[in-house]
Amino acid sequence: MSEVLFEFIRQGAYVKVTAIEPETKIEASVVVPANLSQEQMQLQALQKLNYVLRKKAEE
Repeated sequence: MSEVLFEFIRQGAYVKVTAIEPETKIEASVVVPANLSQEQMQLQALQKLNYVLRKKAEE
């Protein structure tokens, strides 16, 4: 995974963070509190994306 794109959508006190792996077009989203730092938000989304990629590899 050479590149990951992140999208942030604020919804009140929460932010929906989507991590996208452009080569495979696989994405994963998490909803986190808006008071987290951008790095913390990205880390959580990246962890979920890695989980989804591992699950797809097992199929």
